[in-house]
Amino acid sequence: MRLKVINIDGEKIDDIELSDKIFSLSPNKSMIQSLVDWQLNHFKPRTAKTKQRGEIKGSTAKIYAQKGTGGARHSSRKAPIFVGGGVAHGPKGAVYKIKKINKKIKKLGLFHILSEKNKHNSLFVVEDFKTEIKKTKLFNQFLEKYKLNNSLIISDKDSKSKIIKSARNIPNLKIIDQIGANVYDILKYKNVIFTTSS
Repeated sequence: MRLKVINIDGEKIDDIELSDKIFSLSPNKSMIQSLVDWQLNHFKPRTAKTKQRGEIKGSTAKIYAQKGTGGARHSSRKAPIFVGGGVAHGPKGAVYKIKKINKKIKKLGLFHILSEKNKHNSLFVVEDFKTEIKKTKLFNQFLEKYKLNNSLIISDKDSKSKIIKSARNIPNLKIIDQIGANVYDILKYKNVIFTTSS
């Protein structure tokens, strides 16, 4: 299949051939979901964790004699009642099991999500940005003309450097390198915009 290539002014300048092996598959939604889950598990922050009395380093000797001192009975300096001791009933931290996914499935998942976007006419190709666009207003006009306000731009490094300043303040817009293309970001945004070099 073919897709038109447009420039920053919104004019059609060429057509590009898309591979059916990448953009015309029947989307496997369970595969896409498993890849999204796998990706999100990597983003989960570490939860709070405190040391229990058994995890505190130090001597295990009794701190003073059981009888004859007039003080209360104590055995360990690691008890929660002492400064520097363990924490009673503190948070233990959640352990997330991250399943392994091989490279072949990751690559295939990208093909399936791109096919899903193509199925809904949400794929666009833009000519490489040869000159720097400094005005956010100019870039925003281009997005509004094609109703691309909720978009992910997958770009080559050279084009990314030309538009990053004008695009960074636009909401619901993200620019990533072609090497960083992933299922979660493509699914998150309504439209996907490629530069011709990417």
